[in-house]
Amino acid sequence: MEVAANCSLRVKRPLLDPRFEGYKLSLEPLPSYQLELDSAVAEVKLRDDQYTLEHMHAFGMYNYLHCDSWYQDSVYYIDNLGRIMNLAVMLDTALGKPREVFRLPTDLTACDNRLCASIHFTSSTWVTLSDGTGRLYLIETGERGSSASEKWEIMFNEELGDPFIIIHTISLLKAEEHSIGILLLRVEREELEKKGSGFYVSLEWITISQKNEENKKYEIVKRDVLRGKSVPHYAAIEADGKGLMIVSYKSFTFVQVGKDLEENKDEIMSENIKEPLYYWQQTEDDLTVTVPLLEISAKEDIQVQFLPDCIQIVVKGQEILKGNLHSSVDHESSTWIIKENNSLEISLIKKNEGLMWPELIVGDERGEVIRDSAQCAAIAERLMHLTSDELNPNPDKEKPPCNAQELEECDIFFEESSSLCRFDGRTLKTTHVVNLGSNQYLFSVVVDPKEMPCFCLRHDVDALLWQPHSSQQEDMWEHIATFNALGYVQASKRDKKFFACAPNYSYAALCECLRRVFIYRQPTPMSTVLYNRKEGRQVGQVAKQQVASLETNDPILGFQATNERLFVLTTKNIFLIKINTEN
Repeated sequence: MEVAANCSLRVKRPLLDPRFEGYKLSLEPLPSYQLELDSAVAEVKLRDDQYTLEHMHAFGMYNYLHCDSWYQDSVYYIDNLGRIMNLAVMLDTALGKPREVFRLPTDLTACDNRLCASIHFTSSTWVTLSDGTGRLYLIETGERGSSASEKWEIMFNEELGDPFIIIHTISLLKAEEHSIGILLLRVEREELEKKGSGFYVSLEWITISQKNEENKKYEIVKRDVLRGKSVPHYAAIEADGKGLMIVSYKSFTFVQVGKDLEENKDEIMSENIKEPLYYWQQTEDDLTVTVPLLEISAKEDIQVQFLPDCIQIVVKGQEILKGNLHSSVDHESSTWIIKENNSLEISLIKKNEGLMWPELIVGDERGEVIRDSAQCAAIAERLMHLTSDELNPNPDKEKPPCNAQELEECDIFFEESSSLCRFDGRTLKTTHVVNLGSNQYLFSVVVDPKEMPCFCLRHDVDALLWQPHSSQQEDMWEHIATFNALGYVQASKRDKKFFACAPNYSYAALCECLRRVFIYRQPTPMSTVLYNRKEGRQVGQVAKQQVASLETNDPILGFQATNERLFVLTTKNIFLIKINTEN
C-alpha cells in the first residue's frame, strides 16, 4: 500500500504586503445597467426531504449564472422555458436582450424530483449540460464568439440515474481520439446509516470518448465514483485528465465502479455496518489508539512502526493499518502494549500540544473516536457563559455573554479543518494530501480556461489565490496572487452569498443575498501625494472599497466577475456593473 505524500502550500513572500493599511471607502459611483428577462430564471428550491446542510451547500446556494471563460464578458443562464440564454457584452451603450442559443428537449416543470439545470463550458467549441433530471448532454457549439459559426448540436445524451449537477469538465484530444472528462455531484440517501444525517455525497467521474473517425458516436468508456460525507468546496479534473483534486472538510474515497458497483452493492453496504477497525481518543498532549485483535496474539506476532507523520501496524505478517497521521507525533516516545482483552493499545505523543485532531489517519474512515466524558464536561463548562436563559442578561457581570461583533473568523469556523487531496486517475489512490488547517476556503475562479480552476484560501488576514499545476509534481500548487486583508474583511459579511474575483486579479467582489455588492480593488497609484501620519512616510498606492446597491428586492441567484464587469442575476433581471471605468 502506497502512502500519500504529506505536502504544504508554499507562500511567495514577495506577493504579501505586510504594510497594507486597509481599504479606503470610495463614494465614486459605478456605472450600472439593468436588463429585464423575458422569462424567469429556472430556480429550483429545496424540497422538504432535502433538509441537510449538504443539500444547502450543493443546491441551496447554487450559482445560476454561468461564465464562459473562453470568451470574455459572456454569461449564460437557463430560464423556466428550458432555454439557455446568452448575454455577450461588447459595449455597455449598446446592450441587447439575452438571446436564446439552445432549448432543452425535456420539459423542466414535468419532473418533480429534479435539481437545478447546470452547464459547463468544456472548451471553446464544446459544452456539457445537465437538465437536472439525471440526463447528461454533450453539445458541440462551434465557435461561440461568432454567431455565424455558432450552432449548438447534441452529440451525446444519456440518462445517468439520480439527478446531479455538473461541477467540472475537461476536453482531451489525443491522436485520433476525442474525450470529455466530467465530474458530477449528487447527495444521496444512505439507507443503512443509523447515525448522522442519513445522506452521503457522491462524486462521479465520467469519461465520454469518440473512438475513431469512422465511428463518430460518443459513448461512456469509464465511470468512477467517490464517496464522502461533505460537499467538496472545490473539485476539478486535471487538465491532462490524469488526476483529480478535491478540497473538502471530510475526506473522499473511491468505491467500486460501473457494473461492479451494482454487483458489489450488498458488500459495500455490509462494510458500512461493520465494527470499527480501531478506536481512538485524545487529550491536548497525546492520543490513545485501541485495535481489537481477532485472534490471540503474542508480542512477537505484532510489529508497530512509528514515524513522525505516519504509522504502520502488522499482525502475523498481515498489514492491519497504515497511513499518514493528521499531524506529527514524537515517534521515539510513542509506545504500544497488548491488553488483557486481547487488544493492541498504542500511545502517541503529539508534537503540537493543544492541537485537537479531527481524524487520526488522513482519509481513513475505519476508526471511531471516543469522546471522553470529563473532557466534554470541561468544554461545556468553559462555554457555559456564552449562553443564557435570560433574553437580555446583564453585560456588566463577571462573565458577560458572547458579543458576536468581537468574534474573529477563526472563532466561527474553528470546526472546519479542510484538506486538499490529489487522486491518481489510474490507480484511484490518494497521492498528495495538504492539511489546510485554519486556511479557510473562500472561492474558486478560472484564470486560464486551459488550466484547472484556481482556489482562494484565507492566510492570516489575507486571501491567497492558488493555481494547481498537475504536471509539476514538486510544486503542484502555485501562489499567484494576494488580496490584502480580504480574509479578515469578508468574515464580517454575515449575509454573503457569492464570492468572486477578476481573472486578472485586479479586484475581488462579494454579494449578499439581497441587493448589496462589495468590490475590493487591488492597490493602485495615487494621483495626489498622501502621507501615513503614524510613520511619517509617503503612501504611493491606495486600495479602494466600493459598494453597489441594486434596485430590486428579488434575491440574488447568480454572480460572476470578469476583468471589465460584474454580472448579477436575480429572478427577473440581470444587472451589469462596470468595474473598469478607465475605458
